[in-house]
Amino acid sequence: MASTEARRECETEGCSKDAKLQCPTCIKLGIQGSYFCSQECFKGSWQSHKLLHKKAKEDKNQNESKNCVERDINTDPWPGYRYTGKLRPHYPLTPMRLVPGDIQRPDYADHPRGMSESEQFLKGTSQIKILPPEDIEGMRIVCKLAREVLDIAALLVKPGVTTEEIDHAVHLACTARNCYPSPLNYYNFPKSCCTSVNEVICHGIPDRRPLQEGDILNVDITVYHNGFHGDLNETFFVGDVEEGAKKLVQTTYECLMQAIDSVKPGIRYRELGNIIQKHAQANGFSVVRSYCGHGIHRLFHTAPNVPHYAKNKAVGVMKPGHVFTIEPMICEGGWQDETWPDGWTAVTRDGKRSAQFEHTLLVTETGCEILTRRLEDNGQAHFLSQM
Repeated sequence: MASTEARRECETEGCSKDAKLQCPTCIKLGIQGSYFCSQECFKGSWQSHKLLHKKAKEDKNQNESKNCVERDINTDPWPGYRYTGKLRPHYPLTPMRLVPGDIQRPDYADHPRGMSESEQFLKGTSQIKILPPEDIEGMRIVCKLAREVLDIAALLVKPGVTTEEIDHAVHLACTARNCYPSPLNYYNFPKSCCTSVNEVICHGIPDRRPLQEGDILNVDITVYHNGFHGDLNETFFVGDVEEGAKKLVQTTYECLMQAIDSVKPGIRYRELGNIIQKHAQANGFSVVRSYCGHGIHRLFHTAPNVPHYAKNKAVGVMKPGHVFTIEPMICEGGWQDETWPDGWTAVTRDGKRSAQFEHTLLVTETGCEILTRRLEDNGQAHFLSQM
């Protein structure tokens, strides 16, 4: 069977001359076509033509990343970085999950840098908002939903499960409740919850590392519903853990609950740190100073600032209608921290374990209401069933 060579036209717009020159970069990248009649036409088309190269490279990188995830290839994202402890990230991360378009979104959800303009507007202010009754009811609803999501995550905590799988379940639980997972894209955080293992203090990014027997794991949940955020976290035992880990987790929980017991109108926010540090130090532990509790309602983070260490300079006095979190981070060794190159994962500088618990609280006329209180087991944290 005889064959004839097909005629190829120059791909420069407005030129229909015969073309025999082909772009060498397109050949390397496997891009079909890309024929030109002369070097002049090729150079004249360069501004638009080079976009084909860029797209082909992006598609190639996406496919390679997808293949790595599917083949469970673990790559070291930061060669040369000196980790403080034994934990390692498991990269590449899976792509950022999508939230259905009919779910209400906070202002940072679609911002290219994940910036909350409403928070930035009030940055630096120490004025604490007193919520009106309708906002308090909105906070009760969103905090109840956040608690439901954390209780679902709790069911998954066991050896062999990855924090990525927990994040996926959290994401689905949020969207099923018509909630946006507040951490997602908050200043470009890539996941729907924070999962902090062993020496991670807070803001751990869920990945494909399987949980191991003896780990401790904090899962931090915040959800956004009908214009309000609800925030809580708990630390869990992964299988059987050693006595030192049990003591750390129990003491951290006691620090939170003792601080909550003191919440009532007229108490200074700075007093909470004195209560927490006294109990932590009495048990041989230290208190993280770089991260603190915060006001929360229509904004994810706002006044007041709630440090957990003693002799702090927090501004403000508790009044009915204030809503805020207490979330002490307690360490086996020193309180000093550093951050992984991902810009989020805060770890102890000495590589020793850290634990955390958090509730969102409403100051009432006579004390406080734990808005994120667990409905089962008389409100007690999940780990106590394993003590």
